Amino acid sequence: MIPITVYFDNAATTRVRDEARDAMVRMMSDNYGNPSSPHAMGRRARAALDEARKSVAGALGADAEEAYFTSGGTEADNWAVLGGAELNARRGKHIITTLIEHDAVRKPASLLESRGWDVTRLTPDKAGRISLDDFAAALREDTALVSVMLVNNETGAINPIPEMAREIKRCGLPALLHTDAVQGFMKVPFTVKSLGADLVTVSAHKIHGPKGAGALFVKKGVRLPPLIVGGGQEKEKRSGTEALPSIVGFGEAARLATLEKAENAAHARALYDFTAALLREKLPGAVILSAGDSPYILSLSLPGYKSEVLMNFLEAADIFVAKSSACKRGARSHVLEAMKMPNDIIDGALRVSFSRYSTQDEAAYFVDKLREATEKLYKVLK
Repeated sequence: MIPITVYFDNAATTRVRDEARDAMVRMMSDNYGNPSSPHAMGRRARAALDEARKSVAGALGADAEEAYFTSGGTEADNWAVLGGAELNARRGKHIITTLIEHDAVRKPASLLESRGWDVTRLTPDKAGRISLDDFAAALREDTALVSVMLVNNETGAINPIPEMAREIKRCGLPALLHTDAVQGFMKVPFTVKSLGADLVTVSAHKIHGPKGAGALFVKKGVRLPPLIVGGGQEKEKRSGTEALPSIVGFGEAARLATLEKAENAAHARALYDFTAALLREKLPGAVILSAGDSPYILSLSLPGYKSEVLMNFLEAADIFVAKSSACKRGARSHVLEAMKMPNDIIDGALRVSFSRYSTQDEAAYFVDKLREATEKLYKVLK
């Protein structure tokens, strides 16, 4: 059966699942009080907020009081980097991050650099991972903050965050460790305890929840200063009336994803392997860039072709993929550049990302249409 629409851009955003949507509608239609109001409707709204916090914290393996809601992953990353630096500035003004971070980390780090901070940016290996040896060598006595993503949003490469946490502890350094776990949350096995991080970013719309809700795990004892001040919500850490419908949708998506995590991961792994095998069989000129760390992201390239042209061809067949992070808005991948990939591979790169709703029929249709593209489109001459 030929699929009507193939949506393989789930690393950018996922379809909101029905249960999360229904929970949100109930909040907007029935339980629409302000959770800060002291009357009965406010108390009911507060109870819904508390329940959502328990669900998200539980999915992280954290206590409810360690989870703070934000407007999304970008805000949580900004808060972690800027707030973590402010909190630990007395310890030193050195930051370790990487060349493969999302812009939500890259740009705050650059902002701090413009304010006099010393920023070390680690280079990935050919598989897109950050070496633990390189990380250990970069640590200094004045390292105040480390921000390294768990799962890369373009390649699916997984970084050794638990080992980095242990190295910081082994060296007796006071550095705070932050990880952007947006692409790993509910997709690769971890808890905040197993990671050993002080600050962990997650987002709703990557796990079939709505846009507009995210969370930052803040380890007990870490007195992170607020990024947004005002009415004192989120225990005076993140002011502003909580986006309760989105947060409740986040909580429901996290609750269900926790129950389905093993099943969904097995489904994604089978689909990744199936798609990769089909690409090798039908498109021998394709280069698979992902090492297969996360089964939800498959990065590939057709050297000699242009990503934009391939995407336009696929879109005409109702197939939707990406060339890099959605936030890059079509710009060249800084991740593949950091991996020192040749220009023709970068220029022909596509990112395919799966979800619980993706199927093998869709994958087969995608590969067939991609092969058709190579037969109908001209290669770019060197």
